[in-house]
Amino acid sequence: MIYGTNSVDGSSTASAASSVKSSVTDANESQDRFLKLLVAQLNNQDPMNPMDNAQMTSQMAQINTVTGIQQLNQTMQSMSGQFTSMQMLQGTSMIGRTVLTEGNTLGTAVDGKQTAAFDLEGPAANVKVQITTATGELVDTIDLASGTAGRNYFTWDGAAKYSGDKSQLRYSVQAANGAAAVASTALAPHAVIAASAGSGSLMLELDNGKAIAYTGVKAVY
Repeated sequence: MIYGTNSVDGSSTASAASSVKSSVTDANESQDRFLKLLVAQLNNQDPMNPMDNAQMTSQMAQINTVTGIQQLNQTMQSMSGQFTSMQMLQGTSMIGRTVLTEGNTLGTAVDGKQTAAFDLEGPAANVKVQITTATGELVDTIDLASGTAGRNYFTWDGAAKYSGDKSQLRYSVQAANGAAAVASTALAPHAVIAASAGSGSLMLELDNGKAIAYTGVKAVY
């Protein structure tokens, strides 16, 4: 579901306000009960052995500490509601953008070409990318020559080499320095079609039907 700005702000603010109001009521009721008990204790104390000032001060300090903690909780709940609203606003700005996430699909072609990326743990003298179908049938091999440590991009124009559904194609990276292999992490491009909030975190719904946490995004373009 795609949330608009107004619905997000209204819902989150109302929820936060309700929670804060409830906390304020609880804090006031606790303080009122304490003061009534303290007055009752003073009225019924032994005149020959009255409560000393240190004991009374200690009890007052305890109720002030409890009240302070409750007020801190109220503030944190209010901030949490505002943070959720800010996350949703950030999420709606991602709709229509392309993100890179861990995966080995090529995604949807743009102008007949598909662009994906991979991360190398170190520099590699020989880098090749193999394009395959979902069942593992080899479609094409791209020789990138060398690769640098970190993020590397490649573009594949498969119009003349594959007539099927290119969004279902996969790719794998073979990188090495001589006989020593260099580890790689494949990154798949996907368009963001919706944003939602779940378990206190921003979730992005992708064009492949999957949803990922915003923290799983490696790049946006």
